[in-house]
Amino acid sequence: MIDLNLIREARERIGGIVKKTPVMTSETISKDFGNELFFKCEHLQKTGAFKIRGASNKVIQEFQRNTKHVIAASSGNHGQAVAYIANQLGICSTIVIPEDAAACKRDAIKAYNGNIEICGTTSEERIERAKQISEDGKAVFIPPYDDPLIMAGQGTAGLEIVEQVDDIDEVYVPIGGGGLISGVAAAIKESNPGIRVIGVEPAIANDTYLSFKQGKRFNIGGSITIADGLRTSIPGELTFPVVQRYVDDIVLVDEESIKEAFIYVLMRMKQVIEPSGAVSVAGAMKRNPGSKRIVALISGGNVDTDFIPKLLK
Repeated sequence: MIDLNLIREARERIGGIVKKTPVMTSETISKDFGNELFFKCEHLQKTGAFKIRGASNKVIQEFQRNTKHVIAASSGNHGQAVAYIANQLGICSTIVIPEDAAACKRDAIKAYNGNIEICGTTSEERIERAKQISEDGKAVFIPPYDDPLIMAGQGTAGLEIVEQVDDIDEVYVPIGGGGLISGVAAAIKESNPGIRVIGVEPAIANDTYLSFKQGKRFNIGGSITIADGLRTSIPGELTFPVVQRYVDDIVLVDEESIKEAFIYVLMRMKQVIEPSGAVSVAGAMKRNPGSKRIVALISGGNVDTDFIPKLLK
């Protein structure tokens, strides 16, 4: 389990790296849905996603242990973050990415001087490959989500939410492997237990939803959701108990709802977000509790320009 102290320590450690991202509102969106809706804008974070929080927290600690080479497995955002912080610290990074990784994420890894290896299409395949490479002891594996330091780093976004928005009723958070929601939920629930934390998953990548309902981790195999950052097969071994402890509910959203949320944010707020980041907005719109103060955490904004027309159809 992680706790508020570990998350606060993470904030101190990464304070010189990450941004305190803004919270935006739209009177039109709030009026349309009958709630006061706030958007925590992690798409405006360094490297374009929340992942820099956890990656920095972990890699900085490894750097202090004299690590010279780090390796990560990622569909893109975690890989960008690890490559970025490694480059800032002057150490090597290798990122194992899937065959269908978004070009913008692959190019960003290269821009941060990360070495790329391509492996399979599922999170399990690339994580296993990254661990194999690190077994010779010359590189340290930086997990995408299943690590206390990663989870605590992501939880710093939760600390910011409770500081930036008063009288919150509910917070909606995308779920992939569970690193973000476990950290954010721990930060929020230990700061204010009265705030409800709602996870949101694509309906065709519903491993955490099924696990949550069954009370044990469930493997769904691969998925092809447009929310490429959420294509995990099974919740993390360390993240899932935190989800069970702190998360109030999980909502599923279909692919069309994710597209609609993307379009809505683009048209009403003039913000370009990635499908994985639109999932939380879609969840808040679907659940729509009415007359509540709601925060939707937009997890990232790294979307290929070539893919945007497909989201607009």
